[in-house]
Amino acid sequence: MSALLKMGKRQLFLMSSSAVHGYEYLQHAEKDISAYFKKNNVSKVLFIPYALSNHAGYTEKVGTVLKRWGFDCEGIHTHNNPVQAVREAQAIYIGGGNTFLLLKSLYDNGLVEPIRDRVLIEAVPYVGSSAGTNVATRSIHTTNDMPIVYPPTFDALGLVPFNINPHYLDPDVSGTHKGETRQERIEQFHELNEAPVLGLREGSTLLLDGDNAKLIGTSSARLFRPQKDPEEFESGADLSFLLAGN
Repeated sequence: MSALLKMGKRQLFLMSSSAVHGYEYLQHAEKDISAYFKKNNVSKVLFIPYALSNHAGYTEKVGTVLKRWGFDCEGIHTHNNPVQAVREAQAIYIGGGNTFLLLKSLYDNGLVEPIRDRVLIEAVPYVGSSAGTNVATRSIHTTNDMPIVYPPTFDALGLVPFNINPHYLDPDVSGTHKGETRQERIEQFHELNEAPVLGLREGSTLLLDGDNAKLIGTSSARLFRPQKDPEEFESGADLSFLLAGN
């Protein structure tokens, strides 16, 4: 995490999900992603599809949408040297899927430090969705995914000093399910960990510009911190306080 000590003006676009009810794939974030890329002079995106096994199909799915919006897209799997691809990328987009598979693949390909350096030192724009948002945080401890493979560590990219829970679901008070709620699982995390956890509901995105963080999108978010009641934040809220001391 030494890169955190010499941080540049990071640019992060962290989505809860690419698919939201009532919208076509990525449509809920079309205006915000397009504005984000244009602001950062991005014309070509490096897509990292490691969270799913069908790299070509996944890249085509995302690339079709981005190209319709006016941005070129290439999959990192098409490069013989993925580290060099990261070093040359205008923007990095990591898609969703299985977080454990994704993080293991990033470590196996030697990409954790190169991505961290490019984002934190060189301010290369980063887009994450679901698992891609999970790996942008301190660790993947608060993912919803099953551990289908074993990454060498749960430590992630560390682009922000807190954790995120994508696809956050509120308890269904009228339902019959009596298992643990998402809130209870996050509270269990806080029995052993101090990092705040931002629960991003579907349609919500955390947008970072340097040390400024703002909640955008079509939904709200819920923040969990140890020994404190959960806090609700609506779209448009300033969440820069989560970056304090980073």
